[in-house]
Amino acid sequence: MNFTLNVLGTASALPTTERYPSAQVLDVRGRLFMIDCGEGAQMQMRKAGISFLKIEHICISHIHGDHIFGIFGLLSTMAMLGRTAPLNIYAPGSFKPVLQFFLTNFGEGFLYEVNMTELKMTAPELIYENRRTELLAFPLNHRVEAFGFIIREKMPQHNVYKEAIAKYNLSIAEIGTLKRGEDVVRKEGDETVVIPNSEAAYIPYAPRSYAYCSDTAPFPELADWVRGVTLLYHEATFPAEMSEMAAKTFHSTTLQAAQTALEAGVGRLLVGHYSSRFTSVDFFLDELRSIFPATDLARDMDVVEI
Repeated sequence: MNFTLNVLGTASALPTTERYPSAQVLDVRGRLFMIDCGEGAQMQMRKAGISFLKIEHICISHIHGDHIFGIFGLLSTMAMLGRTAPLNIYAPGSFKPVLQFFLTNFGEGFLYEVNMTELKMTAPELIYENRRTELLAFPLNHRVEAFGFIIREKMPQHNVYKEAIAKYNLSIAEIGTLKRGEDVVRKEGDETVVIPNSEAAYIPYAPRSYAYCSDTAPFPELADWVRGVTLLYHEATFPAEMSEMAAKTFHSTTLQAAQTALEAGVGRLLVGHYSSRFTSVDFFLDELRSIFPATDLARDMDVVEI
C-alpha cells in the first residue's frame, strides 16, 4: 500500500547544479498527487520513472516562479502523450489567468480537461476526497497568497477476527456493526450481552498523513493545523543565523521549522527549499535536530516511504 513521496526539487528561487526548484509527487496507493511544479519538474519525473499520465492532481502553493515555471511544459507533454483523463489543479486565484493564458495560446488540440479549484480558505478545508484519501488545503504566511496541503488516508474499516465470528456466532449484520467500529449489543432473554469491538475486531493499519508547508514564515496556527501528521515537509530556506533575512522574505529558518514540528507533535520532519547561497546544507541538520531529532534533509530525487 504505497504512501511514497518523490522529492523532485529542493531549491528556493534559483536552481543550482545540484538542486531543481520545488516539485514533489506523492503516490497514495497508486494515485499520484503532484505538489508544486518548478522548472525542470518533468525532467526529474522522467529520471524517477514517474508516469505523466498517472498524475491526477496538481497542488500549487503559490505563483512564485520557482513553484510553477515547470507546469507549462508538463501540461504540454501530457497532451502530446495523448492524455484523455481530466486533470485537477488546486491553486490560488492568482494562478487562474496564468493557466488561461497557457490554454488559450498552447492548449489547442488538448484531449483532456484541466479543472482548476481556486483556493481561498482561512483554515484547513477539504478540497478533494475519494474512498480512501482526503486532500486539504490551508493558508500559509508568505509575501503573496500561499497555501499548504495535507494528504491523508481515511480511517479504514475494522477487520473482524475470523475466530470471533465462530466464537460469537456473529450474524452478517453484527459483522457490519463491528466493521464500523461499534460494539455488538444482543438481547439474550432478559439479559443484554455486549461483544466489545476491541475483542472482536481490529484496525488493519494506522492511517498515514503528509503535510507540505512551503513557502511560509512561522505563524501561531500552523502547528495546530498539521498536528500529528506522519511526515511534515517544511521549508528551511535559511540557517538560524539568517533569521532577519527569513523574516524579511517571509521564509523560515532551520530552528523555526524544527520548532513547528515539535509543537505539532509530528512523526518526522523533512526540510527543503534551501537558499542557493549554500552549496552544502549539511550543517543545517545539527540545528534542526537540536530541537527536533527526527529530522532529515530532503535531497533531489529522494524517495521517502511514509
